[in-house]
Amino acid sequence: MTATNHSENDETTETAVPGRTTRRTVLHGAAAGGAALAAGAALTACGGGGGDSKGNGPSSATTLGAASEVPVGGGKVYGSAKVVVTQPTKGTFHCFSAICTHQGCTVGSVQKGVIACPCHGSEFSVSDGSVKQGPADKPLPSVPLKVEGGKLVAGPAKKS
Repeated sequence: MTATNHSENDETTETAVPGRTTRRTVLHGAAAGGAALAAGAALTACGGGGGDSKGNGPSSATTLGAASEVPVGGGKVYGSAKVVVTQPTKGTFHCFSAICTHQGCTVGSVQKGVIACPCHGSEFSVSDGSVKQGPADKPLPSVPLKVEGGKLVAGPAKKS
C-alpha cells in the first residue's frame, strides 16, 4: 500500500510502504524496458541477414533485374538479395555483398565511383570492392554475377 500525503500547495506525494510496489517503481521499470527494446531495434538495423550465413550475398542463383537498371559509372543496391551491382564502364558489371565489413550495415548508395555505407561512412571501390575510406578495413566480398538475356543473375555466394 502507498500512503498519500497532501502538502500546503495541494501537491500529492507518495510514501512507500514496506513490501509494496509504488507507481514510481513501476514507471521507472517500464521506462528502462522501453529503452532496452529501442537499443535492441537499433542494433538489429545495423545487422546483416538474409543471403548466406556470412551476409555475402544470395545462397542460390537470384535474378536481380534488368542489366539496363544499373547506370554506367554507378551501381544499384539490391537490398533483398543483400548485393550491390556496379557498372564502372559500359558492359562491365561487378557484384559485391551489400553488407558493410565494418559493422554489418547494408550499404546505401553508389555515387562518384564509390559504394557508400550510411552508418559510419565507409566507402568501397565500384571496380573491386576495396576500401577507399574507413572505418571498414576489409573489402566487400565479391559475389558471382552473370548477365543472361539482359537480366542480372547473382549467386550463389562464394563459400568462405
